[in-house]
Amino acid sequence: MRTTYMAKPGEVERKWYIIDATDISLGRLTSTVASILRGKNKPTFTPNVDTGDHVIVINASKVALTGRKATRKVYSHHTGYLGGLKQKTAGQMLENTPEKLIETSVKGMMPDGSLAHKQLLHLHVHADGSHGHEAQNPEVLDINNLI
Repeated sequence: MRTTYMAKPGEVERKWYIIDATDISLGRLTSTVASILRGKNKPTFTPNVDTGDHVIVINASKVALTGRKATRKVYSHHTGYLGGLKQKTAGQMLENTPEKLIETSVKGMMPDGSLAHKQLLHLHVHADGSHGHEAQNPEVLDINNLI
């Protein structure tokens, strides 16, 4: 009788990937990043164990917004006070805080729960081309050559 392999937290080997976001559409980038953070690109994927890898996204300020998303896609949150609804368009976020735009988009593609919050800690987003993770020897991942 065959049994399904279930990964254990101590057995997971983590890799570091670096992705250049220059001229890649936001949705394509974030869906790929969310999949890698969850570990769905590995044959040892287990839904209830953090099997994901670390992802470094560079050049976040050069990500592409297709169509009218720069003006019509609105991100909103509430401060908790009366009249505290804050809204920003995707174009405004790309200008001011491109890291926050990608982090928010990836968070929206992750499942709800404490495991996803832990997996989101493995996301490192930088607005420019420099990052401080050379010691981890990240592997360059080209999204355009994936499926």
